[in-house]
Amino acid sequence: MAGSVLVAIAASIGNLLQGWDNATIAGAVLYIKKEFNLESEPMIEGLIVATSLIGATIITTFSGAVSDSVGRRPMLIASSILYFISGLIMLWSPNVYILLLARLIDGFGIGLAVTLVPVYISETAPAEIRGLLNTLPQFSGSGGMFLSYCMVFGVSLMPRPEWRTMLGVLVIPSLLYFALTIFYLPESPRWLVSKGKMAEAKRVLQGLRGREDVSGEMALLVEGLEVGGDTEIEEYIIEPPDAFTEETEQDDTEKIKLYGPGAGLSWVARPVKGQSTLASAVSLVSRQGTVPLMDPIVPLFGSVHEKAPELLGSMRSTLFPNFGSMFSMAEQHPRPDNWDEESQREGEGEGEEEGYGSDNVGGESDDNLQSPLLSRQATSMEGKEISAAQGNSSLFQVGPNGEAVSGMGIGGGWQLAWKWSEVDGEFKRIYLHQEGAGGAGSVRGSFVSVPGGEMPEESVGYIQAAALVSQPALFSKDLMGQNPVGPAMVHPAETAVKGPKWKDLLEPGVTRALIVGIGIQILQQFAGINGVLYYTPQILEQAGVDVLLSNMGMSSDSASILISALTTLLMLPSIGVAMRLMDFSGRRFLLLATIPILIASLIILVIVNLFDFGMVVHAILSTISVIVYFCVFVMGFGPIPNILCAEIFPTRVRGVCIAICALTFWVGDIIVTYTLPMMLNAIGLAGVFGIYAIVCVVAFAFVYLRVPETKGMPLEVISEFFAVGAKQA
Repeated sequence: MAGSVLVAIAASIGNLLQGWDNATIAGAVLYIKKEFNLESEPMIEGLIVATSLIGATIITTFSGAVSDSVGRRPMLIASSILYFISGLIMLWSPNVYILLLARLIDGFGIGLAVTLVPVYISETAPAEIRGLLNTLPQFSGSGGMFLSYCMVFGVSLMPRPEWRTMLGVLVIPSLLYFALTIFYLPESPRWLVSKGKMAEAKRVLQGLRGREDVSGEMALLVEGLEVGGDTEIEEYIIEPPDAFTEETEQDDTEKIKLYGPGAGLSWVARPVKGQSTLASAVSLVSRQGTVPLMDPIVPLFGSVHEKAPELLGSMRSTLFPNFGSMFSMAEQHPRPDNWDEESQREGEGEGEEEGYGSDNVGGESDDNLQSPLLSRQATSMEGKEISAAQGNSSLFQVGPNGEAVSGMGIGGGWQLAWKWSEVDGEFKRIYLHQEGAGGAGSVRGSFVSVPGGEMPEESVGYIQAAALVSQPALFSKDLMGQNPVGPAMVHPAETAVKGPKWKDLLEPGVTRALIVGIGIQILQQFAGINGVLYYTPQILEQAGVDVLLSNMGMSSDSASILISALTTLLMLPSIGVAMRLMDFSGRRFLLLATIPILIASLIILVIVNLFDFGMVVHAILSTISVIVYFCVFVMGFGPIPNILCAEIFPTRVRGVCIAICALTFWVGDIIVTYTLPMMLNAIGLAGVFGIYAIVCVVAFAFVYLRVPETKGMPLEVISEFFAVGAKQA
């Protein structure tokens, strides 16, 4: 997965520049107000710092819709250019008005990076390590702050510190970011598929995954174009092909034949009588069981992870070692005589590559848009499951590190298939998730039980799988008379011209996801991070740190900058721990585990400011509380809201939805920043931290009742779960 990791690191440099700018302006403003005589103009001083926030808020309002239209990569390129231009202008800045203009342009670059980098990483990262890679922006931002503080500290030690140099240095890393966005970063494969650029999307995906067979994930990206839909939860017991003979076919009419791309029977599925774990989890809460206020989406997601937290979301999962061999007979079937070689050839034919239609819609090689794009099957039989794999592969096959390697695998233990029945003209897309494995009458290795399920005691081996069954994204009933076969019934280019529709935001699943995204962003801003940052220099001053540094010969300004650098440095190890746990313990777990610690830290700050414990005790308790707050915040409430917002929306409206969430973030940031001084004057530090503690209590309840666990799940499956949960609610 080196390709995906390197791309995520390169993209997160945009957040490094944001952190760099935040720290630089905090140090430079100490010298700016002296040169322009702003000591008596606190409004202008505040505008110099806050103009970038205003710029970020302005550009965020339309960045999502534009990125859905022109792509993620062009917007990241624009971000790097804006960073570069603002750095040049700040390096010049003859007066305060030019400086304000530069800060506004800088805010435009910040807004694009903060909004779109998490989206870009989510759309390019494998499901197994998506949380780790999407924590990189938080790490890069804090790392950029630390490096910038070190640079500003060095400049502050000069006889005549030059603030233009501090701000203008931004030009150098912005040039690196520009070069990477132009020459290294590919376009998001999900965006390419949404525009019908299938061949380019496959090339990008092969580079990101480091393997040739990405047919299953390509099919998943096509299915991700759907917004909404009527999804049902079913349960299957999947058996090897030798379990299905002519005699058993006559005796057991409930069995479903599952076919791969090769000739002959590949798999057999038997519908399970009774509810699956997924369905029972939703119905339990929808009937107002143990937690009446809990959103059904939460237990629905939780049913996938329960009893196996160490399996899902970890790329080191062993899953079930017999999956690769259980259906080995499927690999022995020869291809039919009329096998469509076009779907297997590479680089042959003008305008078409590796079985995918041309990117040029309307070209000669793309005039038959009804032809299947990802899988082709000559045999026509009732009740078939059409695998996404090209060539022969086994269902639920895993690699040595637990990752899915078969064409059917789409990440996180999920598989993709299609079912088509000629009798009733039914064509369905199925997301399969293994719920148990065993053989010879046992369920060895099973980690989720199925209420009411009947296991076939005579089976040599079987897999128990829950299924999300829905209409394919690009299905057209008008084509059924032409007997098409394959996951893509209509070329994505036919739907690309539609783009995102505002009415899609009213789909129940999308609306549910927006509630989660907007709510978590609002609560993050009002959880107290800005207040604690504002109070940190005062706390460390009370602890005597500034006196110690002054005795070493530093000026008060240099001592203040060094204190901020050391505070930022403490965050980096904590973010590293969060990166390790994000895909192992999960987003929801980290939030529920860290928010109580935030509450405790804030309560201690309230107590030490209400009662007189003496200068030494006050300084010690305050310093420890602030350090704990910082370290715990960056492990949970810092990165996770952006990670969740980049995961929970369908592809077609992802840009618009995350822009709405990002706009909420920036508006909340501005409100908190400007109301903090007034709150300090009105209710004091104890009152401010008391309000923050109350907000954190509300945040804990919100996360527990509304925020699902999304670790290790493909983005398209997450959107499907929101649709199912909204339907149940």
